[in-house]
Amino acid sequence: MNPSEHAVLAEDLQKRYGRRNNVKHALDGFDLAVPTGTVHGLLGPNGAGKTTAVRVLATLLRPDGGRATVGGYDIATQPRLVRRQIGFTGQYAAVDEILTGRQNLEMFGKLFHVDRRTARARATELLEQFELVDAGDKQVRGYSGGMRRRLDLASSMILAPRVLFLDEPTTGLDPRSRSEVWSSVRSLVQSGTTVILTTQYLDEADQLADRIAVIDSGRKIADDTPDALKRAIGGDQIEVVVSRAEDLPAAERVIARVSGAEPESDIETLRVSGPVSDRVAALTEVARTLQEDGTEVVDIGLRRPTLDEVFLRLTGNRAGREAADGEASTIRGERDRGGPSEQSGDSGESKEAAAV
Repeated sequence: MNPSEHAVLAEDLQKRYGRRNNVKHALDGFDLAVPTGTVHGLLGPNGAGKTTAVRVLATLLRPDGGRATVGGYDIATQPRLVRRQIGFTGQYAAVDEILTGRQNLEMFGKLFHVDRRTARARATELLEQFELVDAGDKQVRGYSGGMRRRLDLASSMILAPRVLFLDEPTTGLDPRSRSEVWSSVRSLVQSGTTVILTTQYLDEADQLADRIAVIDSGRKIADDTPDALKRAIGGDQIEVVVSRAEDLPAAERVIARVSGAEPESDIETLRVSGPVSDRVAALTEVARTLQEDGTEVVDIGLRRPTLDEVFLRLTGNRAGREAADGEASTIRGERDRGGPSEQSGDSGESKEAAAV
């Protein structure tokens, strides 16, 4: 694997918490390879290790084993150089409501040791890039959720980082605001930034990520493109909804003949489905045959597996397990022992760390 082709490389990362018989493995042999100029999504149940992985890679946590490079620099031996390559945006926007958008960006410029003139120029550039020019001289307290998040993203880009870590960037936003943030992320990638994205919204990963790594119990259990992950759990399905229960057998016979497999039926929803390979031919054949047979169809269509189905299949339907069994409790344990600061979601802390 050529390191120059990857913005992030991690091999066998380990992160443990606790002592003696109460050791928890937040990361247990975690591997990751992120090509430069792409969006790489990290998905997993609560406590799976997503945030721990991001914080280790961002040098906010020290790994207990393994190695990783970010922007070509080793996270253990060259943390200051790593921090010069990265930006970090946590789950909540770390902007000052009293200041204007422009003043916030200039303030973060000072934190990054940028001189006053350069900070002002960079603030102007970022307001334009994130479509905040009209609101740039207004107090942030009047911003919408999407505008605040875009301003937070802009503040992470003061030094135009090579790698940007986004930890659940659209938590709590409405659909319009989420769409605005997605547009901003796409613009960043087009300008050459590599993005590592953790999210609980699977449609967000589907929309943004070039590749997705699924994490469970501190390990990567899958890593591929969204389409490839969907294909891995099953191909296209044709679905037919009939108007009456007595029409189900006819729909089952047609779909079984066309798909060559035993169809699945749901008598409550009057739905019949089966796998197909030639999508258009199968849809045409099923629709024509049902019409000729006089079967009354309410709906017919083709469906592909969703990332939700991929997620549940790969993680064993444990998405709702308690976070106390994972990162939340282990982070508290490390802090109690005087380890590095680990306030999950505190993007202000992360931005200041990167400025060191």
